[in-house]
Amino acid sequence: MTENRWSGASLPVLVMLVCTLGLPQLAHAQAADVPYVTTPTNVVNAMLELAKVGPRDYIIDLGSGDGRIVIAAAKSHGARGLGIEIDGSLVSEARREAARQGVAQRVEFRAENLFVTDLEEATVLTTYLYSRVNLQLRPRIFEQMKPGSRVVSHEFDFGNWKPDARVTVQVPDKPYGPPRSDVLMWVVPANVAGIWRWHLRIDDRDVDCEASLTQVFQEVGGDARVGTTTARIEAVRLRGADLEFALVTRIDGRDVRLELAGRTYGDTMHGSARLGNAQTEWQAKRVKRGKIDIEAAAGMPALAAYTEEGS
Repeated sequence: MTENRWSGASLPVLVMLVCTLGLPQLAHAQAADVPYVTTPTNVVNAMLELAKVGPRDYIIDLGSGDGRIVIAAAKSHGARGLGIEIDGSLVSEARREAARQGVAQRVEFRAENLFVTDLEEATVLTTYLYSRVNLQLRPRIFEQMKPGSRVVSHEFDFGNWKPDARVTVQVPDKPYGPPRSDVLMWVVPANVAGIWRWHLRIDDRDVDCEASLTQVFQEVGGDARVGTTTARIEAVRLRGADLEFALVTRIDGRDVRLELAGRTYGDTMHGSARLGNAQTEWQAKRVKRGKIDIEAAAGMPALAAYTEEGS
């Protein structure tokens, strides 16, 4: 189970809290002020199934309440997990329930401020928090979670970061709103922004290729060239560390379409390249690194010029 715990405060109250408590205590006070609402069992199951949770996963549930998501992940999917909950009585309840269900060795529950929890170990992150809380968590997700990790939210989104998948679950006894809940999932993308260079064997000769990629969340665009000829980038798909795209250009007076698929490993990428019926391996190196834009307006296309990291 996760919790929905955020009610907000007026600006004067926030200013007073900053002055008297300091920022860490303010975050703690705000998190504790969000109302606790349990996640129905069928929604818990939908969240774990959408993320394809398995024995190799480590799940962190922010606002874990009575621990039902983490416990279900361990008992039904073989995962390990950590529940973060501000209410100490709920943490105690979750520990007792984990012991009762025989998964206490695979799960942990801590009374902790969710804004300071280290997310680096998580392969799956679950939340049931208002969107404005998710937005505060978003930069830390991109900073700490590895490419390919999944983020699953009950009801509330992460602003203009578009989900990779969603399902709707019927909840007849839901205590608020329509009798259904949306479950949304995001796959944390690798950083592929910057300038990449590689060689391809085309028509029995080596051709130098280059792509200057920009990235807004998991959406990628940019400019490219094949040899000395410009190329149009099409059909881009980034999911975790896996990138697929096509380059459309002209070689020796004919239109060609190169289809490339690769996996990124930091500043290298390698995989397969196809031109017509011919297929070969390719490996690219990033010679100038860019950064993911996680502040762009919804639907904003990636610009032609990359944004250099640190600028």
